[in-house]
Amino acid sequence: MEEKEIKPNAIYTTEETQKLLKVSNSTIKRMLKKGLIKANKVGGQYRILGREILHLVSPEIERKAVKSYLNLKEKVVDKIRKW
Repeated sequence: MEEKEIKPNAIYTTEETQKLLKVSNSTIKRMLKKGLIKANKVGGQYRILGREILHLVSPEIERKAVKSYLNLKEKVVDKIRKW
């Protein structure tokens, strides 16, 4: 069985997301309708960012990524202020 890495900045279709999460088409539709997965409609079809899938399956990884980004941002802002 082929394991696929979910890339945070990649864009996935509902079918790809369904396969990654191993759920039915109706489950994906229900998740989209309830807002469990955020998506954008493009040409009448949903497009889902990988980070939304990652957030769903592992919110802890998402929190760590956000914390890391905010720490880096703070360091950059401090350097700029010193100029």
